[in-house]
Amino acid sequence: KKNTTGDKQVYMINFIGTYPILFVRNLNPETELKRYFGARAVLGDQRPRQRQRQFHRSTWMTIPKDTWPRFSRPGISMTLLESRDGLQYFTFEHSRDYQQIQFKFLDSVESMDPNNIVALLQMNPYHIDSLLQLSDVCRIQEDQEMARDLIERALYSFECAFHPVCSLTSGTSRLDYLRPENRAFYLAVYKHMMFLERRGCPRTALEYCRLILSLDPDSDPLCMLLLIDFLSLRSREYNFLLRLYQDWEVHRNLSQLPNFAFSVALSHFHLSQEDQTESEERERLKHKADLLLQNALIMFPGVLMPLLDLCTVQPDAAVSSHDFFGPRSQLGQSPALAELVSLYVGRTHTLWREGGVLLWLEECVREVLRRVDTKDPLVEDCQNKRKQRYQSAPLNIHRHVILSEIKEATSTLPLEVTTQSVMGFDPLPPLDSVASYTRPERLCQESTLPKIITQPFSKQAYMSQKPKPQLNAALTFDDLHQMTLLGHYVIQYMHVLFNQVHIYIKKQLFTLACDVQN
Repeated sequence: KKNTTGDKQVYMINFIGTYPILFVRNLNPETELKRYFGARAVLGDQRPRQRQRQFHRSTWMTIPKDTWPRFSRPGISMTLLESRDGLQYFTFEHSRDYQQIQFKFLDSVESMDPNNIVALLQMNPYHIDSLLQLSDVCRIQEDQEMARDLIERALYSFECAFHPVCSLTSGTSRLDYLRPENRAFYLAVYKHMMFLERRGCPRTALEYCRLILSLDPDSDPLCMLLLIDFLSLRSREYNFLLRLYQDWEVHRNLSQLPNFAFSVALSHFHLSQEDQTESEERERLKHKADLLLQNALIMFPGVLMPLLDLCTVQPDAAVSSHDFFGPRSQLGQSPALAELVSLYVGRTHTLWREGGVLLWLEECVREVLRRVDTKDPLVEDCQNKRKQRYQSAPLNIHRHVILSEIKEATSTLPLEVTTQSVMGFDPLPPLDSVASYTRPERLCQESTLPKIITQPFSKQAYMSQKPKPQLNAALTFDDLHQMTLLGHYVIQYMHVLFNQVHIYIKKQLFTLACDVQN
């Protein structure tokens, strides 16, 4: 491990080569925004107000806001379990009081009324799971600003509970996803990362992606390897992606993931197009990119047609009518492979819309068809690999697809996933979770929250951190609000039903195609 005091770079040989795992300055989105728009445009209107800010603990992931309620420790702490082989294994813990709040939160979720979560947050403004769940509600109602603010508050609460020797940037701190207390931190960082990417800060989002991956690189519970290539391409960190691929391919077989097979080729292509690249190096990179993309198309032929469709490109008749890229390439995919392909296409199709990239793709597709027609041995070898592998997707891939909310991918989820209830504060928990405490059995089905019904969910209800007076108007349900809630859950049910019908039709078409072929 090598530290430099300037940018606080940390080199981890045992994680991903000998290059920095994290840069502390890149955890702050203002660093990226300053690079795009200049420091004056980003901080110009903030400097006068900072003189009047109340004192807050210095943190790296979020900057506390004056509009937040006064922070008091909510009952979360971090414990060092053990140190082994240069790694420190930590876990978050809940105090007894926090456990009682957690039980009330679970009652609120079961009531299916976000107002109960608002009431809980008014009394406990830094309860993590309430912040995560309410953030999802705000995002569904298209209130992105409030949704992002709630996630930032959750991260601030977590960071204030860090153990003194826990370091985000060292790459040596581990958190076991099997523990429910730790899962909330994973999800908070993930949601914060996605808000940053949508905000136009892909470089900062990539840094948080590295952070999540460093917490448990072996298990990768949120499957960040399915996302890190996209963020690397969006932030133009091509060399980082190629080094990661080179270092991890031996023990993780990254080339067997569609996203890495295509993204590594795309990284070589972009590097070959840079002006500062010398001519000989440019030709080498372009040749390498051609070969990698051709091999990716041969290994995953089901990517091409959906990709062109989302790019609004009409394929040539020679391509669409060819058996290799035709409908059989999609129908012949196993459900697990179809899930990976749909996830990659739905997430990265915008990266392939550039004119130069599409021309390069066309050249490689024609060369692939030539290799297929000439019976290239690689074609049969890849076909055998597709039949032997991708039999079923592990739980972390399903969890990643749910969190991604990419409709092309969620429609491919298996029935055992779509038919179960998925909670935003803990989607698809591990089957072998390690629970430090259990929820007591309730004597009745009624919620343990007070019987007072809060006002219809709104930003004003969220911003006021004191319980509302018990007014008669607050004791009745608002009809329009209840209709909105009912409509939301009906839409969720219809979405699950649509997924089931879609999978059934797809299986029937595949069976019909096999019968016709026989």
